[in-house]
Amino acid sequence: MPDAPFVDDFDGADLDRTVWVPHYLPQWSSRAASAAAYELAGSCLRLHLPEDHPLWCPEDHPPLRVSGVQSGVFSGPVGSTVGQQPVRPGAVVREEQPAHWGWTPRHGRLEMRARATLTPRSMAAWWLVGLEDRPERCAELCVMEVFGDAVARTPDGTPSAAVGMGTHPFRDPRMVEDFAAPRLDLDVAEFHTYAVDWRPDGADLLVDGDVVRTVHVTPDYPMQTMLAVFDFPEKAVPGEPYTEPELVVDWIRGEPLG
Repeated sequence: MPDAPFVDDFDGADLDRTVWVPHYLPQWSSRAASAAAYELAGSCLRLHLPEDHPLWCPEDHPPLRVSGVQSGVFSGPVGSTVGQQPVRPGAVVREEQPAHWGWTPRHGRLEMRARATLTPRSMAAWWLVGLEDRPERCAELCVMEVFGDAVARTPDGTPSAAVGMGTHPFRDPRMVEDFAAPRLDLDVAEFHTYAVDWRPDGADLLVDGDVVRTVHVTPDYPMQTMLAVFDFPEKAVPGEPYTEPELVVDWIRGEPLG
């Protein structure tokens, strides 16, 4: 029900599997190889990356570890090129995924309260992506994306972070590239509310209730949520101990246009 109100405060013993798929784009590898490391505790979802977490799609992608959950999944049959967010141009489906549409809003006020533990080799993000049940329904609306090497403190100790937000058209001919990462006085290790007011004529992207960016062309089809934390092993510093990155989500919710 894309236009119904939605809320998940992660109070249960496990993820609501009618909503969430605890894998990251499994069609390009497999569910076994793309399983998230996660736990529900203290009324929060914690996505994290142990040092021994397997690489994602190592045959097709530079070294990358990811723990992600998504509120939908879709692919064509094995050997086809039909699937969401291809790992590379010409990628083929390795494991067919049964279509699953959990929370797939089309417009509305969407919000997430979350914090992240990041290092210079990691990243956390929340973005919306088209279902790609038709090839052109593929654009991305990114609500927040923070790289650990874009987290800083001023000499007086004031925290800041460059927070990526905006749109990527991919193969949607009506969309435009409109993405930026404004630097905010923000400690991402603390809880903040990231949000998007998504309308047919544009979208406002907000942090803690303040509009940070506005985009003027938005997808006009249902989109699924992607929540993930990433580790880039090639950014490792020799001899530096590994710090486990995490994305901790207190709640996520959506209200349709009224």
